[in-house]
Amino acid sequence: MFVANNAIMKARLTKAEEEIMLVLWDLKEAIVRDVISRLEDPDTPYTTVSTVIRILEKKGFVAHRAVGTTYLYYPVLSKKEYLKGYLGGIAKSYFDGSTSGMLTFFARESDLSIKDLKSLMEEVEAELENEEKDGR
Repeated sequence: MFVANNAIMKARLTKAEEEIMLVLWDLKEAIVRDVISRLEDPDTPYTTVSTVIRILEKKGFVAHRAVGTTYLYYPVLSKKEYLKGYLGGIAKSYFDGSTSGMLTFFARESDLSIKDLKSLMEEVEAELENEEKDGR
């Protein structure tokens, strides 16, 4: 999987595109029928899912490789890369670019307890330590 460009990372998915991307992120790669079987509505027409996947491919979110007479689709960017761009866009648009402002908003709106906040801080610290060890 290669690192996607900034335009892709900042793009927002429609509800239908997001549902399909969540399946592809989970499965890593899939044919259209595999995707359909994992959708909230498994009666979604094949042509609808196929069309949305082709749109995702044109947008740069998905690529494919031929396997016999069918295509195997896979995500081009990771869920983490997408979330980073998406949430960064929300922070920029709604919180003057302040990640801490956005997190404060969500903490207040979610009624997080002091215990929850401390636990969250510990998780963030552990993640940052792991990134330092990995040389990121």
